[in-house]
Amino acid sequence: MSLEIRKIGSRRELRQFIDFANKLYADCQYYCPPLLLDELRTFDEKKNPALEVCEKQLFMAYRDGKAVGRIAAIINHRANAHWDVKKVRFGWMDFVDDLEVSHALLDAVRDWGKERGMTVMNGPVGFTDWDHQGLLVEGYDYLAPLASLYNYAYYAKHLENYGLRKEADWVEHRITPPAEMPERLERISEIVKQRYHVRVDKVRSARELQRKFGTTYMDVLDDAYRDLYNFQPMTQRQKEYYRDMYFPILNFDFVTVVVNEQDEIVGAGVGMPDISEAVRKCRGRLFPFGWYHILKALRAKQIDVFDFLLIGVRPDYRNKGINSVIIADWMKYFLQYGIKQAETTAMLETNQKVLGQLDMFETKQHKRRRAYVKEI
Repeated sequence: MSLEIRKIGSRRELRQFIDFANKLYADCQYYCPPLLLDELRTFDEKKNPALEVCEKQLFMAYRDGKAVGRIAAIINHRANAHWDVKKVRFGWMDFVDDLEVSHALLDAVRDWGKERGMTVMNGPVGFTDWDHQGLLVEGYDYLAPLASLYNYAYYAKHLENYGLRKEADWVEHRITPPAEMPERLERISEIVKQRYHVRVDKVRSARELQRKFGTTYMDVLDDAYRDLYNFQPMTQRQKEYYRDMYFPILNFDFVTVVVNEQDEIVGAGVGMPDISEAVRKCRGRLFPFGWYHILKALRAKQIDVFDFLLIGVRPDYRNKGINSVIIADWMKYFLQYGIKQAETTAMLETNQKVLGQLDMFETKQHKRRRAYVKEI
């Protein structure tokens, strides 16, 4: 049986590339399909400003005409300059349990990167650190939220067999919120507000956020994540793109802005109801009725599962307890909405300051993700 690796270029081929994972995981109860329109936009040079600083090439593997794998090869020139590296990234990697297939896909990325002067391959990661990243290596029997990747357990064996080694790990936690505001959290939050003269500015809409702060919110997140793994400094267009993509759909009860006496943003947090069940129900399609299920989940007045998306603190306000102010603000709404469970997004295992914030809650570290690297 012959194996063929093809470059993907046309829009029809792109839809096949996107849909491959949905077919591979059709019988997997833990997988959450991506939103089709989001995936199409991600790979569209006219819509995704990340592609202004990235090169890409998509590949698919076929055995006797049947699709058996996919992978994206990426060079983020802006990130490479920031870290002074020559990395070719790989992402959107899915494949059947066949070493010949996975190795051929990785070979395609390696060769494409070497042709462009790259010396290291790294993944699974996306165009930027705002995309999904990290291979799931623990926690296969937990539901995947929309905001993170899911993969079968055999993937790790394939990558390690290829000679890829660990470069970074992220951990995820499941949190059981208390039945009332933790006294310690409330006390710390009030002390921080008084000591550093900060307060929560509770904006109520994307329009109000834009009117008050422009893209300053994104500037703070950019500064906050500057030292994190595979960071890429955002361009102005990227800041506007992510702002316009995410903020209009959010419940602003869970958007927390912390400002100082000069009304400058010094910390920011975003969370949202988990909508993965709604996305599973519509299989990632907004039409004809998917939009209804997703909107219903986003606007629910009672929430079972909540997703921590991000918390960022301006560098000159780090280690001052701003995280506690953000989490205390969220806790009020946890109680209001009756949230039974919260899921953190992936946090670097070395980020002990953020992980330490979870000590006041009942938590379980239930997932682990890994980025791999190999010299080429």
